[in-house]
Amino acid sequence: MKKVKAKKYLGQHFLNDTGIARTIVESLQTPPHKVIEVGSGMGVLTRYLLQRDDLDVRFVEIDHESILYLLEHYPETGRHLIEKDFLKIRIEDIFKGQCSIIGNFPYNISSQIFFKTFDNRHLVTSLVGMVQREVGRRIASPHGSKEYGILSVLLQSFYDIEYLFTVDEHVFTPPPKVKSGVIRMTRNSVQQLTCNEKLFIKTVKAAFNQRRKTLRNSLQKLPFNLEAVKHLPVFGLRPEQLSVSGFQELTLLIEEHIVESEEPRIES
Repeated sequence: MKKVKAKKYLGQHFLNDTGIARTIVESLQTPPHKVIEVGSGMGVLTRYLLQRDDLDVRFVEIDHESILYLLEHYPETGRHLIEKDFLKIRIEDIFKGQCSIIGNFPYNISSQIFFKTFDNRHLVTSLVGMVQREVGRRIASPHGSKEYGILSVLLQSFYDIEYLFTVDEHVFTPPPKVKSGVIRMTRNSVQQLTCNEKLFIKTVKAAFNQRRKTLRNSLQKLPFNLEAVKHLPVFGLRPEQLSVSGFQELTLLIEEHIVESEEPRIES
């Protein structure tokens, strides 16, 4: 079978460098030994995942042409191949219990993959993924950085995140217009935030949706008595100036001043 034709609507850019592929797979730490590969493509990572005896892998691929290629070139994937959209399947339907995620993630859905990981943080204990370099840096960046944003805060609340290395454009077919980056996320010891998690998420999103404004201005639409606390120094900051713990403290403050008549109290 010929090589798979890259499909623009799927965001496919096939990695050609086997050395980089091996390094990505070696960056995956265990336990757990259960792993989901997102977007197997032509198997550049699959090849090395299959060589690891410590792993029990499921290969999720939406592209039927890629599925046929994998079955021909890596027949041992066989019954472990899942021809579905990763964003539309339940992780617990693939594995019972905790697992890891790995993949060369399509640029057009990489943020959605990370939001799905956040939503399944009780199941996903680690992730190694290649994404657009700017996305990887954003997720790993500390507060105070211009790259620091919604995903940075949400993911760093529950994961230790490392930006591992940058990958140049020329090692892909077709070559993307930007550089790629590989990150590793490892679940930390936090089981529950010190504040209401739903309100925390709303606060973080509201703050960064108007990131050039101070928190005094960007949080006006949240259902709390801003007038009572807007004099506090925190509300004069911009969102990138606030650490993950700072956002938790801010959420606690907002929760103490929720206006019940405007919106029912947000329950955990």
